Amino acid sequence: MFDPAEVRGLLIEAARQRQTFTYGALLGILGHTFTRPLMRQLCKVLDRIDEDGRAAGEPGLAVLVVRQSDGLPGQGWFVSRTGVYDDLPLEWEGPEARRYTQARQAEAFDYWEAHDR
Repeated sequence: MFDPAEVRGLLIEAARQRQTFTYGALLGILGHTFTRPLMRQLCKVLDRIDEDGRAAGEPGLAVLVVRQSDGLPGQGWFVSRTGVYDDLPLEWEGPEARRYTQARQAEAFDYWEAHDR
């Protein structure tokens, strides 16, 4: 349903512009309205993009997709990284999660700014 290359391209462009997307906004750009089933499908694509990027030595891009309510990735983003990263915060909300998210976003921003096209 979602083309990983298209989603990756959108995320790389967002990183270069030091911007994030809400889940709903990204779904809208991809031509869909927000539904939970579509969001779950999108999250699977985001996880695949991050797995492929990690194998290529790139920082994650899925961290650029956040909830409208608090600007943090969903709980699934944190859960899917358990056991992969040893510095995950203990909580998926709050100041520690915000600091962690902002640090991972900065890594993506800096990386893609330096790897401009």
